[in-house]
Amino acid sequence: MRVAVKRHKHLKLDQQKIDFAKRYFGVTSEQEAIDRALGLLMNSGEFNGIAEHLPGLVVVEPSP
Repeated sequence: MRVAVKRHKHLKLDQQKIDFAKRYFGVTSEQEAIDRALGLLMNSGEFNGIAEHLPGLVVVEPSP
């Protein structure tokens, strides 16, 4: 089982997208909203299906 590693990142992101994600997930923290949005993307079967057609650009790891 893989252990989640938290890293400090400094990113320039669209504030409207962050605010939308906060409302969508019902959280107050920007970090929590971004983390949940990325988790949703990772678990999206639709994204994984598209990513398989992008060899070398996106590596899709099999689910445990």
